Amino acid sequence: MKEPLGRFISGRESTVDTTQVVDIDVNEIVSNPFQPRTVFDEESIGELARTIQTHGVIQPIVVRRRNGAYELIAGERRWRAVKRLGWTTIPAIVRDMNDAQTASAALIENLQREGLTPIEEAVAYQQLLELHGLTQESLAQRLGKGQSTIANKLRLLNLPAGVQEALLNRRVTERHARALLALPSEELQMKLLAETIERGWNVKQLEERVKATISKLERQTRGRPKKRGLSRDVRLAVNTIRQSLDMIEKTGFSILCEEKDEEDFVEFVIRVPKHSPVTN
Repeated sequence: MKEPLGRFISGRESTVDTTQVVDIDVNEIVSNPFQPRTVFDEESIGELARTIQTHGVIQPIVVRRRNGAYELIAGERRWRAVKRLGWTTIPAIVRDMNDAQTASAALIENLQREGLTPIEEAVAYQQLLELHGLTQESLAQRLGKGQSTIANKLRLLNLPAGVQEALLNRRVTERHARALLALPSEELQMKLLAETIERGWNVKQLEERVKATISKLERQTRGRPKKRGLSRDVRLAVNTIRQSLDMIEKTGFSILCEEKDEEDFVEFVIRVPKHSPVTN
């Protein structure tokens, strides 16, 4: 891993010797729970396995000792490829890292490589923000990216789970997903996602449909009659009626009153029983 990565993780130079490579039993290695990559392309793993079979593992994986086993920090694709080949050991560097350092290393190692889906990348950014208590701006500086890049990725996490799953499975692109963000409800986002996949819309077609949907909603909102606010005199009259009813009820009468706020008037329907209750 590159030295900037070490400084990001620990905030200081590491005193652990990271140059010693040892062979570790592949069956003693477990996946990293902070691994941001959730989808592994089996065809790509197969290609990597063939390369390793020819040239060997050129770059050792990185692990830490954990609960009697070795937990991966970096190099899960290489580990999977070696297991596919049926090899019993793999060259590795053993590092001494705590949970926060391990998580950061796994996240950043994957962010430095290609192939993460936009959702996996967004989740990695969110985890780094939480692990280190960073702002989007400071995270962008540490990763050498623009703040707008970080912000746009994180916005994808506001989408419904169904849209995120479609992104994860590469059924739509990030630009499709960002177009859906403009819609005001998850119901509409899911509806237009289904139409996009079914009809094979490109980004421009989806953006046009989103604009048309929003315009339609705005027209419907403008067409609804708005209730006018009550003037000071009308509020005074209404409050006087309510107070009078309260006073009558305090004498022992059980009054039934229905109040309706219509567009042009406030309606009171009052029912006073002919027989008042007997009071002591």
